[in-house]
Amino acid sequence: MPVIEKQSKNDPLYKMRHSLAHVMAQAVVKHYPGTLLGFGPPVDDGFYYDFLFPEGQGISDEDLPAIEKEMRKIIDADQEFVREDLGAAAALARIEQMQEPHKLEYARELIEQGGFDSLSFYTNGPFVDMCEGPHVETTKALPKDGFKLHAVAGAYWRGDERNVMLSRIYAYAFENRKKVKAHIRAVEEAKKRDHRKLGKELSIFVIDDEVGKGLPLWLPNGAIIRQELEALARETEFRYGYYPVATPHITKDSLYWTSGHLPLYEQVMYPPMRIHEDAEAGGATAETGDGEAEKYYLKPMNCPHHHVVYRAEPRSYRDLPLRLAEYGTVYRFERSGQLQGLTRVRGMGMNDAHLYVTPDQLLDELKAVMELHREYYDLFGFGDYYMRLSLWDPDDPKRGAKYIDQPEDWEFSQKIVQQALEEMDLDYTIEPGEAAFYGPKIDVQFRTVTGREFTVSTNQLDFAQPARFALTYTDRDGEEKTPYCIHRAPLGTHERFIAFLIEHYGGAFPTWLAPVQAIVIPISDDQTAYAEKVRDTLRGDMIRAEVDSSDASMGKKVRTHITRKVPVLLIVGGREAEENTVTVRRYGVQEQKSMDLGTMADMLRAEISERRHVRDW
Repeated sequence: MPVIEKQSKNDPLYKMRHSLAHVMAQAVVKHYPGTLLGFGPPVDDGFYYDFLFPEGQGISDEDLPAIEKEMRKIIDADQEFVREDLGAAAALARIEQMQEPHKLEYARELIEQGGFDSLSFYTNGPFVDMCEGPHVETTKALPKDGFKLHAVAGAYWRGDERNVMLSRIYAYAFENRKKVKAHIRAVEEAKKRDHRKLGKELSIFVIDDEVGKGLPLWLPNGAIIRQELEALARETEFRYGYYPVATPHITKDSLYWTSGHLPLYEQVMYPPMRIHEDAEAGGATAETGDGEAEKYYLKPMNCPHHHVVYRAEPRSYRDLPLRLAEYGTVYRFERSGQLQGLTRVRGMGMNDAHLYVTPDQLLDELKAVMELHREYYDLFGFGDYYMRLSLWDPDDPKRGAKYIDQPEDWEFSQKIVQQALEEMDLDYTIEPGEAAFYGPKIDVQFRTVTGREFTVSTNQLDFAQPARFALTYTDRDGEEKTPYCIHRAPLGTHERFIAFLIEHYGGAFPTWLAPVQAIVIPISDDQTAYAEKVRDTLRGDMIRAEVDSSDASMGKKVRTHITRKVPVLLIVGGREAEENTVTVRRYGVQEQKSMDLGTMADMLRAEISERRHVRDW
């Protein structure tokens, strides 16, 4: 499959959005003299810019129309975008003269740590910004009706809550007004499907500050969805030849020194627990100083534990490939400003597995992993997705700190991963410089029906950690060899995957996945006994059925369970009780059908057991 062409910096839409960000910044600075600048990048649906307003001043959504009006004046002024490149010293002097402390901080980092010997600036009219470009030639090339400022939000400088809070102005930007309006309609639909909104309405999860930021509590409905996903994974992985393992939630720091994660990953790990074992007291005490205490971390990933499982027994080439799988809970101390519902959390259940393979098994195993992904996604009815292949950057001046510096292994592993994608005929993009530190990775990118994009799962080819853990197998010739490791998580984490499912389905899950699969509604109290018989018949087949015996009117009961998005409503009255039938109403279908109870139960059981994502009866 050809590589998907990404929108490049020279793409007209990118340049348009980037230029509009500068126009907006110019308009803001004119309206609010003394305002300081942060960053102003293009994004997938427009652009934003961060500002620090003078003390005592601020901005709200009500101020945005005035800024838009000023932006249109700037566009009409036909200002030319002029680039200037300055050496490091001159660039720093220029920014000091501009009195932009945030830009100065970033410029110094680029020069002192990034190895830049020059920086570029763009001027349009009276506005000057440190910027790598590119831009349109003049503001007259920008669409006056192709943008809409739509929100003001707080954003910490550099995304770090320890830094100053800036005001971020968001804007949509497309080629014309028609596309902007279409995007706004899609955004409104996305708000209706937002997993945080539906998660509350459908009683799926809650996040409580007393438990901790980013630590979701799964309510019964959410726990059922989790269990169904785990059951799907267990059954599918069994067919694909995986073996289950289970590993602890905490681990000594030495494991992460061995894996190489600790020096690179510590900033997103929970702080260590320092434990001193008291043999005489038969217990343990917490240590605040170093002393003889051992450090234990909440595990941020499962792979080092699985490597130790592999190492627990001698391995032969006949044992490989060895596929170890675990739905393991991991913990990562994400910055509070980056936490968002279920999509960015601090505690997560991961559909993890590690495959230990010989070099000649690599291609087939990578393809089997991709086929496993495709099987899952077909099951859920997903179609709009692509793979993102992340490679190392051998020219990165920090490559020794970012990657295992073994060029030959990088070349081999990247080539074989790309070959697997090509042979599986999968759409993919290439992302230089985004690899994991121990090998190339594949992220699976999904778009919801509203156009929002999710990274649902990540897979990696690891040529480094097996050697660090001294993992070996005895080859045919009797020599000890080091296996490769494939990290894969096709269902990602419970949290992110369920967030995607909620938004993709709009909360109306396929019947097999729905927390409540059928509601039996008696027309009157006289049919309660029969309604309970229908429920018990279904529950005997492990179908999640309930009876609504409330005092609400018939119409209100139906509306309530439609709002709950229950897949099957079974209405029973006197005729149904006499004839051993039910009147079936499917979610999203207006037509009602009268069916024999046994026939209905058989059809519902088949739909659930086959995990169909369509309602076809």
